[in-house]
Amino acid sequence: MIVARTAFLAAFCVASAAFATPVEYTATLSGPAESPANASPGTGFADVIFDSTLHTLAISVNFSGLVGTTMAAHIHCCTAVPFTGTAGVATQTPSFAGFPAGVTSGTYAQTFDTSLASFYNPTFVTAQGGTVAGAEAALAAGLASGRTYFNIHTNVFPTGEIRGFLEATTPEPSTFGLAAMAVGGLLALRRKRPVA
Repeated sequence: MIVARTAFLAAFCVASAAFATPVEYTATLSGPAESPANASPGTGFADVIFDSTLHTLAISVNFSGLVGTTMAAHIHCCTAVPFTGTAGVATQTPSFAGFPAGVTSGTYAQTFDTSLASFYNPTFVTAQGGTVAGAEAALAAGLASGRTYFNIHTNVFPTGEIRGFLEATTPEPSTFGLAAMAVGGLLALRRKRPVA
């Protein structure tokens, strides 16, 4: 009985830790990925790490070869269909704080607190029930389902010169999968116990 309880607690701790793990999302940015597509030779790469426990979003972006000069950069959420379409701006407007403006190439790295209203576009917060918690949950769901994209806007392409949909680099463990592993472990332990 003690062994079974210990196994259950260990499985519960492993499952809890798995959900607390930050999730990394990446996107390759290009003109053809815009909607509507354009012929910009510009390219970029965005790396976004969301930590739901710490309420942080770490963003790292590099870009080059833009036709126009940068005016804004942000994350849009949530498209109706994963990896296609357009959506409103979810994060800071007109641009992420400190994102390089007036350039055709550059790099950017910043970590934001996703529990603060200042991280979000007020319109996005309103659309998610008027709370920051609702906005954070919607952004997390959009990231997990492939319905968010990183967009860089320029003076030549004000609606967006390069963009890319953010995809998880490693899949998140599912609730069902973790629960099944825990139950399977308990059943295996129970079968090994000698019958009195």
